[in-house]
Amino acid sequence: MSAEEAGGVFHKAQGRTLDAFSAEKEREWKGPFYFIQGADPQFGLMKAWSTGDSDSGGDEWEQEIRLTEQAIQAINKLNPKPRFFVLCGDLIHAMPGAPWRKEQTEDLQRVLRRVDREIPLVLVSGNHDVGNAPTPETIAEFQQTWGDDYFSFWVGGVLFLVLNSQFLCDASRCAALKQAQDRWLEQQLSTAGQRQCRHAVVFQHIPLFLQSIDEDDDYFNLSKTVRKEMADKFLKAGIRAVFAGHYHRNAGGTYKTLDMVVSSALGCQLGKDTHGLRVVVVTAEKIIHRYYSLDELSERGIEDDLMDLMKKK
Repeated sequence: MSAEEAGGVFHKAQGRTLDAFSAEKEREWKGPFYFIQGADPQFGLMKAWSTGDSDSGGDEWEQEIRLTEQAIQAINKLNPKPRFFVLCGDLIHAMPGAPWRKEQTEDLQRVLRRVDREIPLVLVSGNHDVGNAPTPETIAEFQQTWGDDYFSFWVGGVLFLVLNSQFLCDASRCAALKQAQDRWLEQQLSTAGQRQCRHAVVFQHIPLFLQSIDEDDDYFNLSKTVRKEMADKFLKAGIRAVFAGHYHRNAGGTYKTLDMVVSSALGCQLGKDTHGLRVVVVTAEKIIHRYYSLDELSERGIEDDLMDLMKKK
């Protein structure tokens, strides 16, 4: 089932942009706004993790369905509406070619149809979506199912860049595709570097780092060489923040003026955090974010201090 067949709610990224937003209309700063970030719904991981068979044990995902439905219900109730809802990768658990991939995809698409049509959905590729070592075929499958694996869009004078972070981990089977993203990114960072936008923000699945730019290499971060190279490029271009998932726990840190924000999962938790979403408020001067459990967001909504920030022009 393609994104179009899923009812049009996905505003499928094509041509390296998102047609839900008009670049011409959205380049101008019009005042504070907010968006919602989630990560790792990863249909199938909760069962796989509980049985100790994370490679092929994800044959049930009812819990993830219920959690994602709860998240969407909470988002749809928010007033004013968020400008968009971004999911930072690992949409499903089954790797390319693995059992249950088709079923997990169809169930997630069915659930995501329930997102309010006035809230565009921004989808980021994760390692489970394109494979740990992606190929032209796995990238093509992702593009057919969910849209472009990297793209940019403007909202309210802010430039948002969506990256395929697997190219930064292992591009051994798709070197030409990585090079194409690299060239595209240089162009996008040039726009940001000319300060043609109020802020510039990056979304990717794998964090640059979890706490510190100098931390050891780990499954959950990019290698030291790559993270430093990318962070310095982002800094030079004036990127304010990078939002990611992958860790299934909340984490993050700051490198000079760059904020690395790591959000825990909608689905399976690997630490002490709760299933949740991050509310991100963008003001003229800064970007403020807060993680809410699904219960908190469902029952109480966004707190007054964050709402007040959006009333200031």
